[in-house]
Amino acid sequence: MTDSFWLVLAIVLYFGLMVAIGIYSWLRTKKYDDYVLADRGLSPFVAGLSAGASDMSGWLLMGLPGALFVSGMSELWIVIGLFLGTWANWKWIAPRLRSYTEVANNSITLPSFFENRTRDNSRILRVAAAVIIIFFFTFYVSSGMVAGGRYFESTFQGDYMTGMLIVGSITVLYTFIGGFLAVSYTDVVQGGLMFLALAVVPVMALFALDEPSQIFSFAADNPYGPWEEGNPTYFTMIAGVSAATIIGNLAWGLGYVGQPHIVTRFMALRSPAEAASARRTGTFWVLICYIGAVFTALVSTVFFAQTAHSVTDQSGFETIFLDLARILFHPFVAGIILTAVLAAIMSTMSSQLLIASSALIEDLYRVAARTAPSPTTLLVLSRVMVVAVAAVAMGLAVNPSDTILGLVGFAWAGFGAAFGPVVVASLYWRRLTAPGALAGMIAGAATVFIWGSSAFLSDIIYEIVPGVLIASLIMVAVSLLTRPATGVEEEFDTAIAVTGHATDNPEASFDEALEQVRGNRPVADTV
Repeated sequence: MTDSFWLVLAIVLYFGLMVAIGIYSWLRTKKYDDYVLADRGLSPFVAGLSAGASDMSGWLLMGLPGALFVSGMSELWIVIGLFLGTWANWKWIAPRLRSYTEVANNSITLPSFFENRTRDNSRILRVAAAVIIIFFFTFYVSSGMVAGGRYFESTFQGDYMTGMLIVGSITVLYTFIGGFLAVSYTDVVQGGLMFLALAVVPVMALFALDEPSQIFSFAADNPYGPWEEGNPTYFTMIAGVSAATIIGNLAWGLGYVGQPHIVTRFMALRSPAEAASARRTGTFWVLICYIGAVFTALVSTVFFAQTAHSVTDQSGFETIFLDLARILFHPFVAGIILTAVLAAIMSTMSSQLLIASSALIEDLYRVAARTAPSPTTLLVLSRVMVVAVAAVAMGLAVNPSDTILGLVGFAWAGFGAAFGPVVVASLYWRRLTAPGALAGMIAGAATVFIWGSSAFLSDIIYEIVPGVLIASLIMVAVSLLTRPATGVEEEFDTAIAVTGHATDNPEASFDEALEQVRGNRPVADTV
């Protein structure tokens, strides 16, 4: 049997598993809240792994190893920033966001939480947040479909359109069928594939070397990849790197707080107390994956220089992981490992599809509807919008352009600056007002767009830094010039107290913790 047969078999089995999970989730999805947020029933293990998998796209297995291979350890500042951001997000945002979103009129999306948290009767804050989400995520999904098409081109020498349609259709199918539960469960499988692939591939490549210890010195003094005489600064993190670049790369971690497809996992936890367990799962997964990506780059500097094999991508060297898998393993095993790249692409894309669909239905349609739609209507429309968003994204992906792919480059900063300061202030500052949140959100998004569109400004520092700073200053200034709506500060105190009670009494349910705070009955005897 040919190598292609085994590769195709591995991919078909993977796709079949994704669809099977979608069907299983469909059987457990009975109502609208189930479809959008799994009825707040996500276990900490699933939440921790799902948040990580939906965060990491093909960048983890292709972009990061390629950048480390070419430039060296100076690229680690981004990794450090992202790892610290992951830990801090679970530590300080997850527990309070889980409590507050339910206390604030059971908010099931980030825009609805902003509205309910500030009691914005104008609905402008919610609509503005939804528009930002839909705009950026449509292009994000499109970039994932482009990546899927390119994956099939490079792996099977197949047709771009065919690959894009296959990857897009399978992702849409299980998201359409099973909603948030399907996205979360498939994330667990996809996260597991990514974890195993990044743990196994560099280890097997290391065993294939005559002198494994060379990986810690080879690149500095020997020709490899794009370096004809070696890269003398390969193993230093500060040589040739400005302070502004280091700050900008570390600032990638700031973006986590404002990513809707990540923080919704916090909202879906069964209890605020389970955020600690989810944090341990999520940060351990991220740590091992980053270590695997780093060692993939280190091993590759020696492996491809000392063997007859070459890297397929001779420009960005982003295929070193794919090339190692093809060279070192039986085609079927290589196919399973290569599905990790698809897993990275599809896990991110499915989360973004669902969040964009939720914003359309929960935050735009329900606001505009003259009469309250039934839960069945909302469920049907949410599924329809998954297909609609995917169709638009596919249309954009038919002829991929630098404009689409370039936009994704600063979309992370856009979400981080637009939503990050508002999320933090919502959870830690009782004085936040609706006008302040709206002004800060718009200022953050606009700053990132203007800064990121200027080559001169982008060269100074990553746009998320000025975006977060300006958004925070304007949000605070406008909030101090206005007054919180009636009941906002009291509800803030309730939400924070519920978080404390739920965390201190992990055996108690969230409802019991809420009743304790509201004075209905104690929960101490349940512990």
